[in-house]
Amino acid sequence: MEKISVAIRFRPSAAGDPPADRHWRVQDKSISLVGPGSGVSFAFDHVFDPSYTNAMVYDLLIKSIIQAAVDGFNGTAFAYGQTSSGKTFTMSGSEEEPGIIPLAVEDVFRTTKMTTDREFLIRVSYMEIYNEEINDLLTLGNQKLPIHESLERGFFVAGLREEIVNSAEQVFELLKHGEANRHFGETNMNARSSRSHTIFRMVIESSKRNPMNLGDVSNTDAIRVSVLNLVDLAGSERIAKTGAGGVRLKEGKHINKSLMILGNVINKLSESGRQRGHIPYRDSKLTRILQPALGGNSKTSIICTVAPEEVHIEETRGTLQFASRAKRITNCAQVNEILTDAALLKRQKLEIEELRRKLQGSHSEILEQVILKQRNDMHKSELERERLAMELEEERKARETLELCIKEQQRKIQNLSSLSISSYNTSISTQQKVNSTIMFDELSVSRSDVFRTPNFKAMADDFVVKRPSSFKTVDSNPILENFDNTADEDLWMQLNKGCITDLDTLQMTPNMKHQSLPSLEMSLEPSVDDKISSKRHHSLETDCGFDREQLEALREKCTIRERECSLLREEKASLVEALSLSKQDNEQFRAQKEELLKELNTEKQKMKELKEEIRQFSLAFHQREGLLTSIYTKSKAMMENLNVSKVSIPEVCDS
Repeated sequence: MEKISVAIRFRPSAAGDPPADRHWRVQDKSISLVGPGSGVSFAFDHVFDPSYTNAMVYDLLIKSIIQAAVDGFNGTAFAYGQTSSGKTFTMSGSEEEPGIIPLAVEDVFRTTKMTTDREFLIRVSYMEIYNEEINDLLTLGNQKLPIHESLERGFFVAGLREEIVNSAEQVFELLKHGEANRHFGETNMNARSSRSHTIFRMVIESSKRNPMNLGDVSNTDAIRVSVLNLVDLAGSERIAKTGAGGVRLKEGKHINKSLMILGNVINKLSESGRQRGHIPYRDSKLTRILQPALGGNSKTSIICTVAPEEVHIEETRGTLQFASRAKRITNCAQVNEILTDAALLKRQKLEIEELRRKLQGSHSEILEQVILKQRNDMHKSELERERLAMELEEERKARETLELCIKEQQRKIQNLSSLSISSYNTSISTQQKVNSTIMFDELSVSRSDVFRTPNFKAMADDFVVKRPSSFKTVDSNPILENFDNTADEDLWMQLNKGCITDLDTLQMTPNMKHQSLPSLEMSLEPSVDDKISSKRHHSLETDCGFDREQLEALREKCTIRERECSLLREEKASLVEALSLSKQDNEQFRAQKEELLKELNTEKQKMKELKEEIRQFSLAFHQREGLLTSIYTKSKAMMENLNVSKVSIPEVCDS
């Protein structure tokens, strides 16, 4: 990035007018107005007073651009100012004092001759913009040419004649021819006023010498193509001062319009990036052709010419403001190269070698180290996952074993509980049987007392009413199926088991009170076996609770292990994905390497074919040269013979 170089040049004062320092104060590289309206100062790269010649202006401002154009950079130099301020004199000069254009032409050819390591081809063209129409000054009738744009050539004028030149003298002849076709006119301010903008363009192509030297790896330079524009702008003018009318008035309107658009472009480019907005390059043919020179790919210098007279103070102030804004514009100039087949092949070879070094060098080692590290990490995570899986499986087995033990203990507890309950029931039933037997005995005794009368006489033991001893057993008592209000003999026989009772001997005691039966009290105190079984039951319940706590702890550990296992699975998945990406990158590098090798082989084959064609062409050329040499020798001999014969014929005639 570099700023546009801007210089101010004062032309000499007209006869009878005061000098320039009467109205303008020049201090080093700044200019300020003297008198009313003073206080504003303008700073520039150079300020040339009337004592500076065209050669001095060229050396200080333009010479570096010419050298850069020979080296492959685009360059532009143009003069801007009001009419009759010295623009055409600065650019074209005179026979006694050449201007910037002839000095630049001579400098271009002098520099190309001094550059021995490159070959140059120079083409020139000369055009004018007259009433917003582009005309070719080197060809009459070649007018109203369009502007096109392409990636290879940038902005160019289609149909414009370009002449290949080998010397400065050829260029001067073309310039003389073009100046004869340029539009000039007479106004009140200038007897020979330029009525159009002219652009003299030089296209400089250069390439390394001996481009077929493939052994030199450093010889990879392409063809450099630079464009040098030397522009002489028509001057801005006021109709009141020029007195223009008719055709001159129309010409002045177009000139002022194109210069106004140029000023708008300069204003937009001088603003900051956020406030810049749209730049109206396409509003004028001049700004569209000069687009690379204004904020683009070019080294640019602007010479603003001013008139020192007091009557032109306002025009001079406007010119200084234009120059001050143009000084803030930055360009981005770079070398312009066009790759030929040979240069492209060499550049591709270097790129292939660089890729090969990258693949075989540190980049490949780093990539392999990364892949190896990822593989090791994945292997470690796999081992850790297997270890956790084994621990998890062992914990599951231990949990299953513990659950089986708990179930077995619960089953034992249930068996013991059922056993203790059954033993308890058995003991209760046994006690009830014993108590019932005792109660029955007591009941039988009491009954014998109840049925005894006061006048009862003692009876023998074998009394018929006495029950047999088998009646004391509860199980031997007969079970009566039907009970009625009247007892028959069969029922009595059944109750007494065949014994006959003498009812006359039985007497009932009147008003006998019923004797209450003794209450049955059963002993339900637990036995010794019940105490042992309860203690064992309590111990089993304690063990079961402890086993449950261990089971809960194992479940928590199992949950933690499962979480760790899931995290390791995710880490493994990420490592696998990174490894796959690394493999894909490696595959892409390999594919690019193979493609480059294929392209290299193709280019080598093309180069071999080209060499073969060149060899055949050289053989044919040598054959033609030999043939031409032989023809030339024969013709020379024939001419000598003819001369001899001509000499001999007069002698014969004289004799």
